[in-house]
Amino acid sequence: MNRVDLLLPARERFGGQRLGEALGKRFGRADRTVEAADFAARAFDILPRGWPVAAATRQRDVGDAAHGAWLRADPVYVRPDINGARLLAYGRALSLSERDSAALLPALKPLFGDAGFPIDAPAPDRWYVALPRETKLPRFVSPEQALGEDLFQHLPIGEGAEGRRWRALLSEAQVVLHNHPHSAARAAAGLAPINSLWFWGAGLLPDRVHCDYAGVYSDDEALTAFGAQAGIATGALPANWNEPAGEGARLFDLRAQRDLALIQRDWLQPLAQALDRGALARVAALCADGERFELARSQRWRFWRKPVRSLLD
Repeated sequence: MNRVDLLLPARERFGGQRLGEALGKRFGRADRTVEAADFAARAFDILPRGWPVAAATRQRDVGDAAHGAWLRADPVYVRPDINGARLLAYGRALSLSERDSAALLPALKPLFGDAGFPIDAPAPDRWYVALPRETKLPRFVSPEQALGEDLFQHLPIGEGAEGRRWRALLSEAQVVLHNHPHSAARAAAGLAPINSLWFWGAGLLPDRVHCDYAGVYSDDEALTAFGAQAGIATGALPANWNEPAGEGARLFDLRAQRDLALIQRDWLQPLAQALDRGALARVAALCADGERFELARSQRWRFWRKPVRSLLD
């Protein structure tokens, strides 16, 4: 029987937003447990252990990731402030095009080539550095983790030569990008300038990726790239719930959404109706803080359970 899991943001992200009366009853009668956070990463069994996003997305983009190790070096916008600098935009938020990479990459290639790490951009918002398989690297964090925060808290982390090497390379790349006329042209056109790179997702293409879901639907490129490696159906997050063809469990990633009313209208209410008519066996709401609500049709008889007003109740 089919099952649907929804990845939701941490419950505090919804603030004081309330559940509707019918859904409040359902969630009050649901099976409720607490799990380890970061369910998205646990959806995949990756061997060797790790989260090598760069290699997975490179394989999907180009198909040559097995030839070495890979590091994402994505274009970003960093804004200086009185206390340092903050990462304000990356990826789709920058409205990047092939014109951007065609203008900026030629200025960066000598810098990275001299360091022994060729750089290229098969997609406007996904830039890659090719690394020898044995390259020792410091620890990098994803741009999502650092968005809006002080850049200097998230520089390549590592003592010794590896950390210093990548911090120096980043600093030199920032100088090149800051001085490039294309960044000024973007600013003049009302677009955020590209004035830094973000290193993250380093690693080798996994030997094996397994996933119990029949399909994963997300705007998080890491999830869809690992889903492709696992050989399952993947796609962008649809605007609302539409019953997919075929059997098996499906995962829909709503972590970027903040409007609980829209989540109820577009997802929870249609899914509740699918439960009632027997089209689905179970629906799980998996919150990023580890709270799990498991909904099933049989729970409608739990009259003694009080309804909840919000996901925080």
